[in-house]
Amino acid sequence: MAIDDLLRSGRIRREAVSAAEVRQALKLAERDLRVARKLMGEEFDWGFTVAYNAVLQAARALMFAQGYRPASVEGHKNTFAFLAAALGPQHADLVSYFDRMRNKRNQAVYGMAGRIAETEARNLLAKATEFVKLVRRLVKEAS
Repeated sequence: MAIDDLLRSGRIRREAVSAAEVRQALKLAERDLRVARKLMGEEFDWGFTVAYNAVLQAARALMFAQGYRPASVEGHKNTFAFLAAALGPQHADLVSYFDRMRNKRNQAVYGMAGRIAETEARNLLAKATEFVKLVRRLVKEAS
């Protein structure tokens, strides 16, 4: 789905977002990466969840930098739909992976604890770390 389609369907909206808000979202993503690393030694479900949040915050920073916000209904889902449109086919596999992890995160937070394996949590943390670096680079190039 293209960005114009997301706008027309109301899944995202145009909005001027300050550079400070973009920086704040990136700062939160970095914080979440640090916290997720600490949690990995104790609790994989929560380490996974916090690593996922780092991805979400970085994705929001990219949206903000491009002048968009997700609709409040299904905000996470709409953020990843935007991400797919903004990053294009070059990063389709990564966005698809993050969207699957979005569903897993729902299970970890709202379902039964203990469903996230160590390997899965550590894989997400590694991909989240690289994604935050990618978004930092893209935001810097755009400014």
